Amino acid sequence: MPSMANITVKAANGTTDVVYTAMAPSSGDGVAAVWRNEAAGSAAAFKPSFSLVSKYNGNKTARRMNATYYMPQTATDTTTSLTSVVNSVPITFSVALPLEVPQTVIDEAVHQLTNLLASTLVRDALKAGFAPT
Repeated sequence: MPSMANITVKAANGTTDVVYTAMAPSSGDGVAAVWRNEAAGSAAAFKPSFSLVSKYNGNKTARRMNATYYMPQTATDTTTSLTSVVNSVPITFSVALPLEVPQTVIDEAVHQLTNLLASTLVRDALKAGFAPT
């Protein structure tokens, strides 16, 4: 089981490091581990965040991992100088890891999936909002 730590990723420009600070480790099944980009925004609601929850599925034949990413869009009202969230990009995904599958197969599946998500084609499709044609 991995230990909670900060996560550093690259920004869209490919050079800038973005740190997601470990805010709260999971305290057990069904409780999210939470990270937040503390360098963004002046209030918690304005900061991108990522959470990861793990638990057994209903009949305990698999571990279910649910991830949620939240990127807010903020705007400042020029008359009041108040900043607020005006929109957001919510991203969620879920992975079932069957207990009968050998760890080597799970390892390979996870590596290939995360590399597919990081591929230029999938990344461009996600940014465009359209599957490749």
